[in-house]
Amino acid sequence: MSSSSSPDNLRAAIAAALFIFFWASGFVAAKYGFPYAEPFTFLGLRYVIGSAVLVPLCLIWKATWPKTGRDIGHIILAGTMVQSFYLVGVYYGIYLGISTGVVALVMGLQPLLTAALAGLALAERVTARQWFGLALGFAGLGLVVADKTTTAGASAGAFAITAFGLISITVGTLYQKRFCATFDIRSSVAIQNIAGIVLMSVFATMFETMTVRWTGEFLFALLWSALGLSVIALTLYYWLVRRGAASKVTSLIYLSPPVTAVMGWLAFNETLGLGAIAGMAIVATGVALATR
Repeated sequence: MSSSSSPDNLRAAIAAALFIFFWASGFVAAKYGFPYAEPFTFLGLRYVIGSAVLVPLCLIWKATWPKTGRDIGHIILAGTMVQSFYLVGVYYGIYLGISTGVVALVMGLQPLLTAALAGLALAERVTARQWFGLALGFAGLGLVVADKTTTAGASAGAFAITAFGLISITVGTLYQKRFCATFDIRSSVAIQNIAGIVLMSVFATMFETMTVRWTGEFLFALLWSALGLSVIALTLYYWLVRRGAASKVTSLIYLSPPVTAVMGWLAFNETLGLGAIAGMAIVATGVALATR
């Protein structure tokens, strides 16, 4: 291994670890924030804070902004699918009664779906070992969330909106890699947060009361979601996708539910049985095979 590749690999490993941590924390932040605001309202406020942080940072760092309306359109479309519609699927699925375990399982199909489409969209080749790793990761994910998986009380509409979120982030990831690979990630994420404000404001006005109970827990959830997810996690995700194969990067998402389970155990005293622990080991093995 060359001396130049070692620091690059180390940066990628650190970025992947940070991405997994912040991405996994989204479920915990949602659990803190949901009692105090409806999903569209919560997401709209999250994008306001994200934009207020990112735009000044882009100006300070002299980030490059897109030069044409077409470039801006590509960025907004990718962000709408990867962030806004995906989060609507996750948050509204949970809000409408789907258990977090079922939502995690549905979203856990993303690495498999991305691998299936990457060949057509990006001409990426997925090896037999990677397919086995992806399948193993999904099996391990099932063990991790088994005790949180129930379909009781969930409507067909709730499942439909969750499936919509899955399709959105999958297509959006491929779209981002194909059409937004040359844009400055910093300004791209800023633009996507600004576009998210407009979209969530329209949805919140149409479908919600927009009532917010401003409590300490809600502020914590809102700030963590805005800074940890809409700023840090999304930027890391795009950087990792740009650097490597989409099918490999999305396999990291398998590690999110195990990390979320540990966070739930620490923050909410949730149970963490032997089956879940075994599932974590299987997930780690599957991801290792898929990203090797």
